[in-house]
Amino acid sequence: MMFQSRMTRAGLFFGAALAALIAAATGVVPVAADEKIPDFASANYGWESDVADWQEPPAGTPGHGPIRNDPAHPFVSNAEANRRGIQPTMRVGDTKDPILKPWAAKQMEATNIEALEHKVDVPFAAQARCWPGGVPGQSLYPFEPIYFVQTPKEVWIMWQRDHMVRRIYLRDKHSPNPKPDWFGESIGHYENGDTLVVDTIGLSTKNSYIDNFRTPHTEKEHVVERFTIEKDGKHITSIATVEDPDTFNAPLTMQQRWFKVDAPMGETVCAENNNDAEIFHQKLYAMPMGIPPDF
Repeated sequence: MMFQSRMTRAGLFFGAALAALIAAATGVVPVAADEKIPDFASANYGWESDVADWQEPPAGTPGHGPIRNDPAHPFVSNAEANRRGIQPTMRVGDTKDPILKPWAAKQMEATNIEALEHKVDVPFAAQARCWPGGVPGQSLYPFEPIYFVQTPKEVWIMWQRDHMVRRIYLRDKHSPNPKPDWFGESIGHYENGDTLVVDTIGLSTKNSYIDNFRTPHTEKEHVVERFTIEKDGKHITSIATVEDPDTFNAPLTMQQRWFKVDAPMGETVCAENNNDAEIFHQKLYAMPMGIPPDF
């Protein structure tokens, strides 16, 4: 028995050492043979949310909660307006939140004024304008499902809307100098048999916001998300922690939640209006047009 115990300990030590060598050589985080990988993926079902704003994380979660609506200008969604028989309103972020650095509060206040004084007909929202939502803002695309594809080296999150794809690489280190991009560079690993942990840097800033209050960020933004399948198997929760020392005075921690929908991915094409910049005064680039048309 003593001999077997020593052999077992030696085997465990060798296995851990081999895993470390593999990780160091390839950057891929190996999964232990006895570790359960959570099953996010299926061609027959997706995950959908009916919420377009970040929710408060569970009690006791460290960090400041999400940016909220300015209490002086309550938000009324189209759905709520129809239900109550009142006029919908626009999202106006609380620029007095002390978590914001002065430049960020000033930028948000400028967009709030444009909305309140009707200098823009519709304030910018990535989903409504067919733009990528960035990280973690892409999680706020509601009413159409997302789908996961899981492979040994990558996890893809795919949105039915416009079939956008975010790639998460199952390795333990970021590239030395990732080029800023819409979804940045995401690396991930599994934990506890029910969670995918995703670490993202290298995020571009143009028309990229934390939320639908147009809360900005800099290229120093660092996001850690924990996607967890709940015990009922019918919901996914994401707890996103955002650090950006040039924008926020402390980390933001926010929650989004999806429910399972038993349907394969449909085809949804988001077609931005060529004249969108002029119609809604969004200060966006107009879509390129050939003169004369090439068809």
